[in-house]
Amino acid sequence: MQLSRDGNPAPPRRLELSDAQWRERLTPDQFRITRLKGTERAHSSEMCALFEPGRYACVCCGTELFDASTKFDSKSGWPSFTQALAPGLVAYHADHSHGMTRVEATCNVCDAHLGHVFPDGPAPSGLRYCINALSLQKRSVEQ
Repeated sequence: MQLSRDGNPAPPRRLELSDAQWRERLTPDQFRITRLKGTERAHSSEMCALFEPGRYACVCCGTELFDASTKFDSKSGWPSFTQALAPGLVAYHADHSHGMTRVEATCNVCDAHLGHVFPDGPAPSGLRYCINALSLQKRSVEQ
């Protein structure tokens, strides 16, 4: 997929911590997903059905990554978005694990694993950012 071949733009800032520092900041499940490239069970989060206005930030560094206006019900069991909030916030990497070829999405600020991007989403982008709910924190409009 072209997203992972074109190279990633420079992030707006960087945050790099040791595993011990990340473990202090995150729950065990958040650490497993964001730092060890894990995934949560499909349909395990109420965030899939949450469609109120607001933004979704990286649970590790607080960088706002997605806007609720781009969220849609993909019926995949994970929160899904059609695009990132702005270029440079999400990085893309070829992922050939588990016998599949996919595009991994990570936070470009702190390298947190977010999920994967698939070319089967709705217009206008045609993309489906399939994101682990535990890698995000929902922020209301006024935050």
